[in-house]
Amino acid sequence: MKLTLKIWRQEGPRAEGRFESYEVPNVNEEMSFLEMLDGLNERLVEDGQEPITFDSDCREGICGTCGITIDGKPHGPWPGAATCQLHMRAFSDGDVITLEPWRAAGFPVMKDLMVDRTAFDTIVEAGGYISVDTGAAPDANEIPVPKPVADAAMDAAACIGCGACVAACPNSAAQLFTSAKLAHLNLLPQGQAERFRRTEDMVETMETFFGSCTNYGFCQEACPKEIPIDFIALMNRDYLKAKLKNRKLAGRQG
Repeated sequence: MKLTLKIWRQEGPRAEGRFESYEVPNVNEEMSFLEMLDGLNERLVEDGQEPITFDSDCREGICGTCGITIDGKPHGPWPGAATCQLHMRAFSDGDVITLEPWRAAGFPVMKDLMVDRTAFDTIVEAGGYISVDTGAAPDANEIPVPKPVADAAMDAAACIGCGACVAACPNSAAQLFTSAKLAHLNLLPQGQAERFRRTEDMVETMETFFGSCTNYGFCQEACPKEIPIDFIALMNRDYLKAKLKNRKLAGRQG
């Protein structure tokens, strides 16, 4: 299979970017997308050219670092898959494929297809930690958790923090990411002590980096773990409760 790649090249955060075209012959349809890029980079290095910068690590759809916008879709055409899980059989001989980094103000481009996702780390840091003194590690079944609650918490915890939800959203909103990170703690008994403080701090930190959610739903369509927007409703409810609790507390102290 022979392909043409139009790839965004940008030397640094403050440099002007542009698209450059590369011909990629002899592509095996069983290659992963990142293996195809590795082959192109090997050729560029052999020719004395600068290789294309992109993020990757586990290449198993777990770490969330492999974010590339492929033909306008975060992670490419396959639903429920990260870029590293995409294979070249998704494309046809002669295709022209456009590769871009995530496009969001909260994700500044570092170089080529790599963006800075520090904003996500800052949101998680704002959540703090669970301060309950639990003593030694308890047995797994010591704290009863209803199965539907455990299942929902695990669904939320599947978020790999890749940022596809932000890249897909017309508003560059991060509500799906933030709500998933909140839900996997807020739904469990161990997370109740800081539930409302955590929600308020994380939501308000999120809003300093990203846009507002207007329920387009593109985020859940782009999510490689298919996390539903139901968690956003849960986050909004907890945020409202947190603000009401703080208002009542301020009134008593006044």
